[in-house]
Amino acid sequence: MTKWHGLRELVLAEITQRREEGCDVAGFPEHLDAAGTDETRLMDVYRELAKLEPSTNFKYDEPNDLESIRNERPAVPRMLAANRGEGEWQDKFYGAWLGRAAGCALGKPLEAPVFMNGSGGRPGWHNIKLWFEGAGQWPIRHYTPSESAAKEQYGLEIARWSSLGSCGDRICFMETDDDIRYTVLGLLMLERHGLDFNSWDVGKLWHRHLTFGQVFTAEAQSYLNFARVTAYINGEQPEDWEKHIRWCRSYLNPFREWIGAQIRVDGYAYGAAGRPELAAELAWRDASFSHEKNGIYGAMFCSAMIAAAFVENDVKRIVEIGLSEIPKNCRLAEDVALAVQIAEETEDTLELVAKIWESFKHYHAVHTNNNAALCAAALIHSGGDFEKGITTAVLGGWDTDCNGATVGSILGALHGAAELPESWTAPLNDTLYADVSGFHPIAISECARRSYDVFRKIQAE
Repeated sequence: MTKWHGLRELVLAEITQRREEGCDVAGFPEHLDAAGTDETRLMDVYRELAKLEPSTNFKYDEPNDLESIRNERPAVPRMLAANRGEGEWQDKFYGAWLGRAAGCALGKPLEAPVFMNGSGGRPGWHNIKLWFEGAGQWPIRHYTPSESAAKEQYGLEIARWSSLGSCGDRICFMETDDDIRYTVLGLLMLERHGLDFNSWDVGKLWHRHLTFGQVFTAEAQSYLNFARVTAYINGEQPEDWEKHIRWCRSYLNPFREWIGAQIRVDGYAYGAAGRPELAAELAWRDASFSHEKNGIYGAMFCSAMIAAAFVENDVKRIVEIGLSEIPKNCRLAEDVALAVQIAEETEDTLELVAKIWESFKHYHAVHTNNNAALCAAALIHSGGDFEKGITTAVLGGWDTDCNGATVGSILGALHGAAELPESWTAPLNDTLYADVSGFHPIAISECARRSYDVFRKIQAE
């Protein structure tokens, strides 16, 4: 039903998704087995799953619409202020873009099953440690080595097909990656529409700039569903577009709480620098195209943190600001609170990632909640140190490049480019290949300048 998943796989994943949403899925695995590969029977199972409602004893409140989300937030002050000169602002924008690129490039070669899921009875973080040790580069102080004795000794292998250009012995620019493409698209959206855009515009932007080969999981399914809708209505935005978007993000999309929306928010957050509530709203508009519930909250949480980092230097406070923009009684808020507690009680980095892994390994490797929890823990553990933050986020496993990019973006904005370690920024040579027209290649500093211009334009509005 998509390029990666057949119908049976989608229905199986939907069973897990409905269970996580608090529904009673007893008997559904057996119904799936009985359906075999018959498409009609599989769709019957899927439709029955779609009818389920969360159990009455499900303890979380998890709405999708913005007004209800805001009504469920913690009641805290939301205004931030900063008196910065033009040069300092511009340096922070450059720092955010550089930090995101550096963290993404560090994690990109490790976005392989043995590091995301673990292997040989070892958790993913342990395999990452073994890879760097096998290359004589432990602890992590530089980009991922392309070769390691761990390949022969433990059967480990990096994601060679997509990431050799990000390995430490080869890196000379930020190579194309979905974590970077979406940052570019967020910038483009704000350049073209300012604050006047909605989830329908997100779909149109994707169809204009992304091929189907550049989208995955929830993004792939919503991209495909949007194509069906626009073909049916001849491409014009209808008055009832919100109804169509709800179908686009939910139909045959069991990935709607996975990490995809969380990695798409940076371009919006930069435009809303210093305004986390606005950043969370812009993230909500984007995330609502493809995600629901905690998939949306992860985007809002990260977007608010990134925006706050432009004016706030305390990493714990940054995490608290992120939490203040999502429902206080949702699974993500609970998971992040646990991760923060673990980070505050744990000084050793290896002990930290081991505890985080054990606490959240029940989630899929690219689910929102475990990865957002790891990002929060890495931020707290870093104490604001850039290198410690991105290396901890990547060491933790799961979606390595996404987490490195998010933490790098936050700490890059916090410090500004001038304070980032040259050992991480210099190898990028201020160059980005986004695989998006007009951004392939482009100077990272040019992207930062354009984000700053958008920020000033939004301020004026």
